[in-house]
Amino acid sequence: MSNIFSSSIGKKLIMSISGLFLIVFLLLHLSINLVAIISKEAYAVACEFMDTNIFIQIMVPVLALGFAIHIIYAIIITLKNQKARPVKYAITSTAKASTWASRNMFVLGIIVLGFLGLHLAHFWYKMQFQHLVMGKEIAPETGHILISALFKQPLYAILYIVWIWALWFHLCHGFWSAFQTIGVNNQKWITRWQCIAKIYATVVAVGFTIIPLYFLSGLA
Repeated sequence: MSNIFSSSIGKKLIMSISGLFLIVFLLLHLSINLVAIISKEAYAVACEFMDTNIFIQIMVPVLALGFAIHIIYAIIITLKNQKARPVKYAITSTAKASTWASRNMFVLGIIVLGFLGLHLAHFWYKMQFQHLVMGKEIAPETGHILISALFKQPLYAILYIVWIWALWFHLCHGFWSAFQTIGVNNQKWITRWQCIAKIYATVVAVGFTIIPLYFLSGLA
């Protein structure tokens, strides 16, 4: 069991599985956030649902934990790579591993992580942390007020969009290579996963981009 956590293959496997947690987490997060462009009332209902549904209450921390593990192991692997030959996701001759995204996964990850910290400070800390940890009552409309105020600031909206498309590059490579590392590594399925990865990453990126553009345009 210890070899799983210490070996290169084991670490890559953990990175892949925890990356799948991120994939699900992003879809859940996007589906809730898109409600914000419908109406304040609809978003308040969505936030209330997230706050009271027992399945969501269990699912979100589990997915967030998987995300955290992904980040931690990415740092561990990168630091180790500085002392030895690079260790990346499992790669075959058909994987197109020489793409810009595959060569810069850690840099893209740092960009994503950096803005994630800023994003959490503006949203998670002012809502979930205050409610769940500090025990404060948060008005249902608070979420929409925060989103509207931040995304109406051009600098923040632009930085958010840049962050999302950095995430697009990260997901395009990470998605299919995660499935390859798990064992789906024949030529037919790798090609399919690469296509699915681009579709998934594009849907996520476009979806998250629509939200700041909506508020920045003054439609809200």
